Parts: sequence; C-alpha cells; structure tokens
Amino acid sequence: MIETIEEAQRLQEELRRRVRVLPLEKEPGYIAGVDASFHHRKVIGCVCLYTYPGLIHIEDRYALRDGVFPYIPGYLSFREGPVMIDAINALSIKPDLILFDGQGIAHPRSLGIASHIGVILDIPSIGCAKSSLVGSYKEPGPKKGDHTPIVYRGRRVGYVLRTRDRVKPVFVSPGHRIDFKDSLRIVLNCTRGYRIPEPLRCADQLSKRIKTMLPEEKGR
Repeated sequence: MIETIEEAQRLQEELRRRVRVLPLEKEPGYIAGVDASFHHRKVIGCVCLYTYPGLIHIEDRYALRDGVFPYIPGYLSFREGPVMIDAINALSIKPDLILFDGQGIAHPRSLGIASHIGVILDIPSIGCAKSSLVGSYKEPGPKKGDHTPIVYRGRRVGYVLRTRDRVKPVFVSPGHRIDFKDSLRIVLNCTRGYRIPEPLRCADQLSKRIKTMLPEEKGR
C-alpha cells in the first residue's frame, strides 16, 4: 500500500514509462465507465458496464474502502484508484475499454488516473474530465464534434471536445493503449444527448445512490 508522497512519486515514474499511446488493437465489445466519490471517511468506487457501440446497459458494481491516502492534487489515483480497481474486478464481464472521470496523459507527470489504472490493469483507457488540469487550448467551435488540442510543455496531451451543441466541452486524453483519434471517436460515440458519455453518467449517478444508502457517522 502506498502511504507517502515519495512512494507515490516513484510508482508514478515507473508506471509512466509503461504508458502506450497507440491505435486500438480492436474495437471494444464492452465499455465501462468509472467514477469515485466520498462519504465521510469512505471512498466509493462505481463502475457501469455497457455494450459498444450499442450502449446497452449490462451491469453495475461498486466497492468501498477507507480513505487512506491524503488529498493531494496530481496524486488522486492513489486515493481513488484502489477502490476503482475493486469495483472493476467485481464485474462479471471484463471490459475491453474503460472511461474515467479524470485525466489520461494530460497530467503534470503524464499519468492521470486513466493512465494509472489502464497500465495496472493493462486495459485500454480514456480520460474524460469536466475541467482541465494542465496545458493551454483554444475554445472549440460550438458544434458537437468540434475539438481543439491541449498543449502542455510543447506537446499535445489531449483535446477539448464539444459533445453537445453550445454546451461546455469535456477534456479528453488517452490513458493507455489508445491514441488521440480513437479517444475522441469513442467518447463521441458514447455520448447520447448529454455532455458526459453514458457510461460515466451512469457511474456518477450510481455513486450518488450509494451515498444515500450509507449510514451517517456518529456525532455528525
């Protein structure tokens, strides 16, 4: 278990060297969306599994852990990642690709949570965040599918993507075993009338439901 920032830095460097940005080897048949939330000292990891490209909802799973690693920007994978992996491993069908509410390589050390867990599980992964973490970009056009690159330290690390006409964009970056083009295509294909791709919307809604089921801590 990673408990210190020094241990986290060493592991990030090791995992960063294993990230691969390259075209998908095959089209996914199953896609999972993963999200995490917090309830007092508990971390909730939620995953929703869908068919692809049909987006038929197959299965939901969640897991709980005590929050051990502190909140440190850029190191959220160590706080949220273990419980996300628990939830993913609980699925009855292994996903061919995982969408994360977070960053892929658009990260100060090129290892956002999508890259981190993608490498650990060796599954293609995409980061699809609601806000930017690093880099500069121009606002994309107003139409669904319009996109502009995110540039950080002189290199492209992702895209700002409009998933609905005249609605705030999302921030898409490859996680592992996928490239920029396929990341954009998959995210757009998973968007059905909302800003956020369906598997991620499902995971977010699931986490909210789980919170209502958990007991309140004594003294609160």
